[in-house]
Amino acid sequence: MVAAGDGPWLDDAAGRLVRPFTVSNGRTKPSIALDLMSQVMATGVTPLGYLGPEHAQALDLCRAPVSVAEVAAHLRLPAVVTKVLLSDLVDCGALTTKPPAFHHNPTDRSLLEAVLDGLRRQL
Repeated sequence: MVAAGDGPWLDDAAGRLVRPFTVSNGRTKPSIALDLMSQVMATGVTPLGYLGPEHAQALDLCRAPVSVAEVAAHLRLPAVVTKVLLSDLVDCGALTTKPPAFHHNPTDRSLLEAVLDGLRRQL
């Protein structure tokens, strides 16, 4: 069950009613290094103390491994704000993280050409 105040603070005409950096208390640097493709997952540990609704939403999204970029997209928050929220959850033991694993060389010409071909098909 979702309480009235638990949904995203959005207004169709005005947009977000709470500015993104208010969510992170003005912090712009996470306490740990997180890449957009880093995987985060809930540990099952219940965080102690108060966490905002965005922290709870992020934790809920991380029941299965998910990338930082995906969490940011679902929360509709800038990546840097999402990284701060996720680092708070890692710091209190509620989340675990691992760096992205590349199975291919990210500068491999054939991989880059395949990405370019896919993008062209979308346009």
